[in-house]
Formats: sequence, structure tokens, C-alpha cells
Amino acid sequence: METLVPSLDGDYRRGAGALVRVLRMALRYRVRFPLAIAAVIGAGVFQLLIPRFLGQAVDHATGSLNGAQLSNEAAQGALVSAALLVLATAIARGLFTLVHNYLAESIGTRFSYDLRLAFFEKLQRLSFSYHDRIHSGDLITRGMLDIEGVRRFIETGIMRLFQLAVLVGLGGYLYMGADPVLGLLCLSFVPFALWRGAVFRLKVRALWRELQERMSVLTRVIEENFAGIRVVRAFSAQRHEMDKFDDWQRRCLGTAIQAVKVRYLNTSMMTFSYFVAMGLVLWIGGLRVIAGTISVGELTQFLVFMTVLQMPVRQVGFVINGFARASVSGARLFEILDIEPAIRDKPGASDLVVTDAELAFHDVSFSYDGFGGKHTLQGISFTVRQGQTLGIVGPPGSGKSTLAHLIPRFYDVTAGRITIDGQDIRDVTLDSLRAQVGVVQQDTFLFKAEMHHNVAYGEPLAEHERVVDATETAQLHDYVAGLPEGYRTMVGERGVSLSGGQRQRLSIARSVLVTPRIMVFDDATAAIDAATELSIREALKELTRNRATLIVSHRLSSLMHADEILFLEAGRIVERGSHAELLAQNGRYRQLFDLQMGVAREDASA
Repeated sequence: METLVPSLDGDYRRGAGALVRVLRMALRYRVRFPLAIAAVIGAGVFQLLIPRFLGQAVDHATGSLNGAQLSNEAAQGALVSAALLVLATAIARGLFTLVHNYLAESIGTRFSYDLRLAFFEKLQRLSFSYHDRIHSGDLITRGMLDIEGVRRFIETGIMRLFQLAVLVGLGGYLYMGADPVLGLLCLSFVPFALWRGAVFRLKVRALWRELQERMSVLTRVIEENFAGIRVVRAFSAQRHEMDKFDDWQRRCLGTAIQAVKVRYLNTSMMTFSYFVAMGLVLWIGGLRVIAGTISVGELTQFLVFMTVLQMPVRQVGFVINGFARASVSGARLFEILDIEPAIRDKPGASDLVVTDAELAFHDVSFSYDGFGGKHTLQGISFTVRQGQTLGIVGPPGSGKSTLAHLIPRFYDVTAGRITIDGQDIRDVTLDSLRAQVGVVQQDTFLFKAEMHHNVAYGEPLAEHERVVDATETAQLHDYVAGLPEGYRTMVGERGVSLSGGQRQRLSIARSVLVTPRIMVFDDATAAIDAATELSIREALKELTRNRATLIVSHRLSSLMHADEILFLEAGRIVERGSHAELLAQNGRYRQLFDLQMGVAREDASA
């Protein structure tokens, strides 16, 4: 069963587990990832050689090597050799760094591509019940900002961690071997840095979690404003929207500033400990030089080694910050990726085979999640066959649209079953089911694309003649043909350039084009005038001859011609029969009919 995203509060293990999973995913790039790590190690090794060669160069320059005095000519020759060694080592380090930077960025880019694709694919399979409960703004934030956080961890965090491990681990081994005392002094700041890093990670992880959650809300505010911009303008609510946006933006800013403060305070403390260690090396090493125990060049080696460690140490805060962000972001992403869709093909599901297009509800009941088990539909039974039309009518909230959404399995029934030609729709594949069930919804969604693309959305390779036939059936062709660019005309985002009736007619054309055997019209003509609706109904007669048709409407004129009409109230069928039979019953249907006809007569007389 699908569940809402759980809280991350106090769940440290989930974040650590997310990092482990991210690393495992990175290891799928079996060639580039190991090569990148090898390049990091190679760059670190050559970087550690530079202090030693520089120390030798200093000794050559001062005319001493291993305690022996050199002539000027010998010292100059040795100095040139040492300088060339330093140059060659620096070039080698630069090449290794170039390789690991390129490989790391290519891995990070590919990783984010694959992860974003998997995330989007999962969203396509999650059921309507899940999307009903989680805001799209949160999903957008996860699909963009959280994936970016994981990408940076792969691209820079892991590589810098390996770099630091090589410099501290291998460097400590080399330089402690040369002089244990100075070597220990060089690394004396490391325990403090590790302790501060652990404390910092806990603090900054909580801040990153809070920031990502607030960014989700901010994204939702932006998305809702864009979607409802006409309502905002109509009520002159721009100031209110600005205040709401500014409020959440300030919250995000406050959390981000807190994270920055924690990060730089931690970095400053680490840097201070580093310079204390360097001061100790200079002090103790200087005393040894004065005493003649070590040469100036040998002291230089340790000081340059400390300089080599400076940048990685300063980046510890950045690395830990990246780890903390990636642990939060990874956990938020895997929460979505790990959800098993509530609506999915059962093992061994077969394709739906439609012969007679007989749709039947068998004592169907349904309740939405989170409503305490309260039934939206209860005990619904009916049968509609090819060539027949079933009408569904009732007051608002009676379950009409819910009934329509059960047929293509947007939701699963709570009790009972739905069959098509005797096959339980839960036993067949979703793709084959939805290929045979065409749903025209009241809330029509159109894409920012050409008219042709919007009509042919369900069958992108359809010939233009078929697209024209579909729009003619929906009584839209004359309008489209009259446009300067015809079917190449771009439809505005969400279809804002079309009227409500035109959007509904385009939606009808879209469903007609794919020739499903079962047609479901969910208040699909609510925004269409009566004359156009009649023309559409006449055009659909031939097409629906071998199809089962179900019409959901609050307007009786849309379904009076149906072979059978069901009147729903509070999720139950309270009346059923043909239009004439229901009128004769003098029940709820008759009351609604008299009310609508009375309004129609008043409108006509006016």
C-alpha cells in the first residue's frame, strides 16, 4: 500500500542508509568510478612528493645535503635537478587532477540523469490516491533540489573524502616515518577535526532537512500562484501572494543562514587547530634546526606538507556539509523510489481481451484513504453492453466521478468487483485496460503544444486525417481550421487560450481518436452549449454503436437518451430506469428534471 512520506525526525539511520545506497548506485559505473578514485589517489601521491622534493631543493640551495657541504657548482646542479623533479611532479599531479575532475563530473551528471529518470518513472506509476495526498510542489523539490544535492555528493564529496584520506593517511605514514615527533605534530589537529566534523554533521543535517522541507513549501506557493494567476488578479490579491511568498522565502533564508553560520564556525575552529599544529611544527622543528638535529630542508618538508593539508582541511566543512545534505536528500528521494504503487499489475496479469465490451459492476463499494472507512460508493451494481449507454446522475458528492474513475483503475474498489467481458479488471494489465477505456474528464488538461499534438496525445503517430475526423466528431474542426495556423496552432499552457467548451471538445476528440471499446464521459459537456452538445451526440452515435458508453452528468439533457439511468445519492443507487420510467416514478429524478426544466423555461422566457 502506498503511504505518505514519513517524517525524518530523529531517524539518523535512514540518512546513513541513504548514503550507502547512493554509493552502491555510484558503483554501477564500473569503469569511470574506479578510474576516478585511482586518479584521486594518484594526484594525492604526487602531491605528497612535492614537499620532499622542495625540502631537497632548499638543502641544495643552502649547499647542504644529508649533512654534507656541497660546492656551489654541485649545489646548483642538484638544485636544478630538484626543481625539475618538482616541476615534473606538479605536472603529473595536474594531469591526475584533470582526469579525476572530468570523470567525477561525468559520473555526477550521469548519476543525476539516471536518478531523475527513475524518480519521474516512479511518479508515473504511483496511483491517484497517492497524488491526491501529496503536493506536487514537494515532488518537484525532490526531483530537482534533492537530486542536485546527491549529485554534488557524488561529484565532489566522495572525491574530496578520498583525497583527504590519501593525504592524511599516506602522508602521515611517510612523514612520521621520516620523523615521528614532527609527523605526529603535523597530524595533531586531525582528531579534533574529526570530532568537530561529527558534531557539525548532526547539526547541519537537521538544518538541511528543515531547509528542504521549507523549500518544498516555497515551491508549492510558486506553483499555486502560477496556476491560479487569473484568480489572483481577479481579486487583486497580489499583495497577499507576495506576503505569503516572502514569508516562506524568509524562513528558507533564515535556515540557510543558520547552516552557513554553523559551517563557517566549524571551518574556523578546524582551521585554527590546523594553524596551532603548524605553529608547533615550526617551533619544535626550528629548535631542532638550531640544534643541528635536522636540516632546514627537512623542516621545510614538514611545513610544506602542512600547507598541502591546508586546503583539504578547510574543505572538511564543505565535505561534511555535502554528506549531510546528501543524506537528507537521498532519504527524501528513496522514500519515493521505495513506494510500491497501490495500483499495479498483479503477478501473471494477462492482457484484456474485449469482444462484447460488456462492463459490469458487481456490488461495488469504495472509500478514499483517510476518510475513516466512510464509503463514497456502496453496493453499486449494473451492466452496460456495446451499443448501450448508461447515464449516471445525482447531487454533488454522490460519488458520480468516483464511479467513473474506478473503471480505468485510477482507484481500486474496496469491495466487490468490476468486470469487462467477465474479466476482473484487477486481473488484467493496466496498459491493456486503459487502452480499451477512454475517459473524458470534466477538468480537461491540455499541454503547451500544437492542436494536433493535443488531439493525438494518446496516439502520437496517428495520421492527420484521423485527427481531423476526431475533431469533426467533437464539433471542433471548423474552429481549428479557421485559425491562421490551423492544427499547428500552439495551445497555451493548460489550454488557457481556449474556452472551457473548446477544451472539453478537444478532450472528447482526444479520446475518440484512440477508439476505445468503452467510453466514459465524466461531465464532459458541462461547459458546452446545448446545441453543440446535441451535434456531438449525433456524431457519436455511429462511433458508439459497437462501444459501451457511460455518461456522468449533472445536466439531465446530456443523458436523457441513455438506455438506463442511475440516480446516485450518498454513494448508493436510489433510482434506476430509463428517462420515461424515472419520470413516472415521481422520485428524486423527477424533482431534478422539473427543477432543470423550470430553470430552462425561465431562461427561454427571459
